[in-house]
Amino acid sequence: MELFVLRHGEAGKSSNGNDFVRPLTDAGVTDVTCAAEWLKDLGVKFDATITSPLKRAHQTASIVSKIFNIENNLINSQELRPGRNRIEFYQKLSSEQLFKQESHILVVGHEPYLSSLISEIISEDNTSSHIVLKKSGLAKIRITSESPKTIHGELE
Repeated sequence: MELFVLRHGEAGKSSNGNDFVRPLTDAGVTDVTCAAEWLKDLGVKFDATITSPLKRAHQTASIVSKIFNIENNLINSQELRPGRNRIEFYQKLSSEQLFKQESHILVVGHEPYLSSLISEIISEDNTSSHIVLKKSGLAKIRITSESPKTIHGELE
């Protein structure tokens, strides 16, 4: 399985204190659109997109899914909300029929969750790597082993 981890695009400020409904800015939409078109031009393929349900992540995932014509395989995942346990996400990946060894999955979410997720997947023997994923930043991980409680892979 190839896991592509994408941080949402630039989001606007929260006007009412509700972080869950912040939309992408115009610049965020442009950045995500350009990145998705560039990936498609490179021949990258996605079988499905899993996204945090927060507005800015869902907008990011929707833009990419539309460009890759996989809107029917856009999955909202509560496990990708900020502060959630990554083991819940690993269990979701292990249990979904859509996610097979040959799958190319796009994951869209937030910091610091995504950097921690990447670090945990690529690190061995309880060591850690320091990863920072900027807005609209992308990491590609080739999954080498998985179980409901852990996933291991290599950063590509």
